Parts: sequence; structure tokens; C-alpha cells
Amino acid sequence: MSMDPKNGPPPDENEELVQGDDGAIGRALGKSALVVVVVAALVGGVWVARSLMAKRKESKVTQLAAPKAATNAARAEIPAAGFVDITEASGIVFRHENGAYGGKLLPETMGAGVAFLDFDGDGDPDLLFVNGSYWPWQKPAGKTSPPPGVALYRNDTSNGQVRFTDVTAGSGLEAPAYGMGVAVGDYDNDGRPDILLTGVGGARLFHNEGDGKFRDVTATAGVGGDAKDWSTAAVWIDIDNDGDLDLYVANYVRWTREIDAEVGYKIDGQTRAYGPPMNFQGSFPHLYRNDGGGKFTDISEAAGVLVKNSSTGVPAAKSLGIAALDLNRDGWTDLVIANDTVQNHVFLNQRDGTFKEMGATCGIAFDSYGNTRGAMGIDASRFTADGKLGFAIGNFANEMTAIYVEQSAGTPEQPQFADEALSWGIGGPSRDPLKFGVLFLDYDLDGRQDLVSVNGHLEEEIAKIQHGQRYAQPAQVFWNAGDAGFVAVSADKAGVDIFRPIVGRGSAYADIDGDGDLDLVFTSVTGAPVLLRNDQHLDNGWVRLQLVGKTAPRDGQGASVRLKAGGRDQWRHVAAARGYLSSSETVLTFGIGKAVAVDEVEVTWPGGRRQRVAGVAPGKLTVITEDGFGNGVPTDAPPR
Repeated sequence: MSMDPKNGPPPDENEELVQGDDGAIGRALGKSALVVVVVAALVGGVWVARSLMAKRKESKVTQLAAPKAATNAARAEIPAAGFVDITEASGIVFRHENGAYGGKLLPETMGAGVAFLDFDGDGDPDLLFVNGSYWPWQKPAGKTSPPPGVALYRNDTSNGQVRFTDVTAGSGLEAPAYGMGVAVGDYDNDGRPDILLTGVGGARLFHNEGDGKFRDVTATAGVGGDAKDWSTAAVWIDIDNDGDLDLYVANYVRWTREIDAEVGYKIDGQTRAYGPPMNFQGSFPHLYRNDGGGKFTDISEAAGVLVKNSSTGVPAAKSLGIAALDLNRDGWTDLVIANDTVQNHVFLNQRDGTFKEMGATCGIAFDSYGNTRGAMGIDASRFTADGKLGFAIGNFANEMTAIYVEQSAGTPEQPQFADEALSWGIGGPSRDPLKFGVLFLDYDLDGRQDLVSVNGHLEEEIAKIQHGQRYAQPAQVFWNAGDAGFVAVSADKAGVDIFRPIVGRGSAYADIDGDGDLDLVFTSVTGAPVLLRNDQHLDNGWVRLQLVGKTAPRDGQGASVRLKAGGRDQWRHVAAARGYLSSSETVLTFGIGKAVAVDEVEVTWPGGRRQRVAGVAPGKLTVITEDGFGNGVPTDAPPR
């Protein structure tokens, strides 16, 4: 663990009580403008003190840092590639419900995720929105209709006209719950994507029966967890390379209405406020091994993913984001977990059914000065020109988005990463907002992965207390300028619609209209989602690849692809779970700029098998089926 040279070691990252930085507090007490806030934080655990103190701490850190300036970024020419809000025009009328009634309960602040998935197998991505609900003890007056639930929208786009139809009724997904996240995966390899929903009260698994029908198989599968769980992020992952998808379900904190009341956050000593997670105990995740036949076994303890606070013995994790991919290129899928106010975790797959937690030694657990941050969503990409792996983690307000980049000094046994947010141009512009859904995608199809961040605060009254903060916040778009780093994109280059302030949470991408570029959807707390059609007209070429496994999971999750076009290599990995509580499409999109042909395509399947694919042409979707031997050609349709 690194140390702040002025203030000594950071506080215990798993401490269950709010602890301040003594040096920062002492200096703050000398500043009259902050006296009231600091005192309130010490005696009452004031929610906004987290933001204010974080801002002071990050300002201090930035002054100490010596970032490598992306000197060419200012000269980079950002392309004009606008996004257009088509939510209402496409037929989407969903609104999120959080059940807030004045009790200021922590789950009300967290919002919910969204998923793009082709549930009906017709080749275009459909939409599923996760919803909260009313609290059982506080149903709104005059409400006679059933509690809100998830919403399933079928993509009925025709002739370029985007249209979604609500097909929730009769789908089997109507069962209401206080939902949070969604993970999509074909766990039984029948060619139909199944749905796991997380939330307050545990998780629920729905098997895709075909014909637009789903069946709740939570009990028979054994993946519901505990009724006291507050499950958040989840990911389908083949941990043992046996060809079927296992399941990791993260939990946030130990929470009940009574615990929340006991914590009792107040803004001014009297007014009830939403509290941060520091005073809530952490919670263990669940890792389920797929035993076939629709049955799973909880192997969490034996697999080594139950991390405890070394001082107190309580669960250490407070998880909100998961990235699953082969971290060290050994052919086995690993996990990186984004934790809120405690250290992030890195679980390296030991290839024997167990994992080794190496967040601190890998350099991803903390910031550059050994401090924890309020981590929310996470995404991974080999976004550098030389294919180095990077993780983007959206952090709390007044904390920079983290950009952990692979270092050449690492080894397969101990990969090394460093937070290069400042040198890549992300650090400064990302500091102020409260970041949730972060996504890597090549929105302009120039062959480089860009970054989108969906933002929004937790406290409705934050603007009255903290100058410069707002509850609803605009998203941020960072264009990848190559060696010049990332450049913040303005409305004149990406359109005004993508920057309209919302209380943003989840985000996902897919090509909803079949034109080759990636469209976006954002979710908002107690508001409508935002569906954004990508209307770029830059004449850049593209390639879309769908992977179909035979010995690997059928939906291709866990595989990766290297594509070469125009003399440039690019990399993508197949994973639905991305960002914050959400799932994106598993079809891979490669922008190839002005290249007119694809030079090479190589697939690495789980386990390390490599397959070279010939005949991939720009401007269309190519389905690649695993042959298991290393040679293959694209097919026109999945074989099963």
C-alpha cells in the first residue's frame, strides 16, 4: 500500500465507522468556510461531508502529482458525430420507481440497470429495463395498480425507423421486486439468452423458454442467495473452462430499514439525509458453479472470493461493478470488482476452481496514494495502440474516474496496473461529477475505443449545500485521440441530447438499427430512460462479429478477438456485463476508419485456443463458429 507523504498511511479501507483524515480535518478547521461541514461530519456523519472532504483530498493529491500532459490533445480534431434522443419516438414509455417517500433509505439513491439482448433470436437487440418498487410499508396513496416491475421491449425496427414495443405482459417477467441490476447469459447453451435480475431481497433467474416467454427458475437453480441480500452487479463467467457459464453475484452492504434508521444521517443535525455506505457493514458475494441440468452450487467459500476485513472479520466488499475477462492472458477468465469506499478486488483465476485476491499487489485496489474511493461502474478495454489492457472505474463526486492501465513490469502471476487518468486526459474533466455507468466503445468507428460516463448525484438537495454540484448531471464523452490521449467532447461535436442533465445510473450499447455504429441507452432515478441513436456520418468502415462457441460457452462470453485493418491492430472481448448494473450486446463492433479490407482476424477462445478466420468483409455482421482446432471460416448463421 502506498502512503500519502504528508499525512501518513490512509485509514483502514474496510473501516465500518466514518473516519476522517486527521491532517485534512485539522487544516479544514482552520478554514472558516468548512468549519460547520467538518464538525457536522464528525458528530453526525453528514452525507455531503463525503463529497466535500473528498474534494479537498483530491485537490491535495492533484497538487502533488506530476502528470504527463497529453500535449497533442489540444490539437486533435474531434469528429462531429451526434447522438439523437429517440426515446419517445421509438415507443419507450418506461419510468423508474424508487419508492421514496421521505424516509431517505439508501437503496432509493442507487437506481437500476438496463440490458440490450436479443431475447427472440431475430438478430436485432431488444431492451430490458430494471425497476425498483414501492416499499411494502409505504405504498403511495391512491395507487391501485400493481407495483411497477421490469419492462421488456421488443425491437421492431423496420426500414431504418427505430421502434420498440412493450411485450412485458405475459412474458413471465412481471413479478415485482425492488430491482437493481441485470446480467444476460445463455447458461444452458440452448441459443437463447437468459436473464438474472438483482436487487434488495436477493437475485432471481429467468430461463428463456422461447416465443417471448420466461420462467422463474431461481429456486430450482439455487442462485437466489439470501432474502437479506442486497445484490447489485452480476456476471456470467466460465470459471473452469468446461463450456458452460457460471455465475458471480455481488452484494452491496448489509442493509435493512432498521439499520438505515439506526445509522441516521442528517444534513444539519435535524433533517434526515441519504447516507454513504461507510457505516454499513460490507457483504459477501456469491459464486455459483454451473453443474448442468439447470442446477448450480454455491462455491463462494471454497473458491476464495469471500474477502474479510483482517481487523474485524466482517465482509470487506461493497460491490457495484464487475469486469470479467482474461487479465493475464493465461486462457482463464478473471474478475475485477469495483467496491464503494473500500478497496477494489482483483480475483486471479488459479485454474483449479479457486481465485486469489490480488487487488493491492496488482495496483487496482486503491488510488495512487493508497486511498479508497467511491467506485460505482466499471468497464475494461485494450484501448491503447499497443493493446495494453485498461479498466475505467467511475468514482464518486470530486474523485477522478480511474483509468488503470497495464504496465510492462507485470507478469502472468502478478499483473501490474497504474492509474493513468491524468496522463490520458480523463482525470481533470471527470473530477466533479458523480460517475456511475462508464463504457468503452468506438462511437465514431475510427478504430479507437472512446469512453462515455453517465453521471448523477445521490442527494436531491446537494446544490443547496455544495456549490457547483447538481442532482441531475450531464453525461461525459471522451474521444480517444490515440497518442494524444482522451479529449472531452462538447455538444457541438456529439449533439445536445447526450448531455442533457439526468440523475444518471445505468448504461448500455448496441446497434439498434443495423447501420453498424453503436447506439446508447441511459437510465435515470425516478425518471425516463434516454435512448440515443448514433447519427454519425463520417464514412468510416466497420466490422461486426458474433462468436458462437462449441466447447466454449455458446454465446461466446470469455472469448476475445484481435482484428487488423489498415495496418492497425484492435482488440475486443466478449462480455455482456459492463458499466453499472447493466448488460450490453455481445456482438463485437470494430471501426476500421478508411480501411477498405480486413487483413486478419484471430479469435482466442476460453482456455487459450486460437482460431484464425478468413473472409471477414467490412460493412456486415459475420458469425464465427468455434471449430476447436485453430482454423476456421465465417458462417452465415449459428449452427445450433
